Amino acid sequence: MPLESLVGACENPSDRLRGQSDVTTKQTASKLTAGQRAYEAKRAAKAGVTLEKWLDGKQREQQAEQRARLKATEAAKPPKKPGLFARLIERAQRPLGTRAATARTPPR
Repeated sequence: MPLESLVGACENPSDRLRGQSDVTTKQTASKLTAGQRAYEAKRAAKAGVTLEKWLDGKQREQQAEQRARLKATEAAKPPKKPGLFARLIERAQRPLGTRAATARTPPR
């Protein structure tokens, strides 16, 4: 694996995208077929902006949706089980009479 491919591997993706929005828009515009480009040009004209600005705004919206999806998946994760010390401290703070019977000790 060549080292050149790992140049931006440690950078924050949002930092990389801030400075290269024009380059990304041009790359996106070049990937569009003629029909797609015409369709997007009509939508941009209807909105009163240039095609480049339209595609840039569209790309920003897609990135915002992706960030929102990532935040939603992070928020949907189940809560983490308390660690050993947290469980021991919680158990030590309970009164002795309220301890639940364990499976090892027979009920009285």
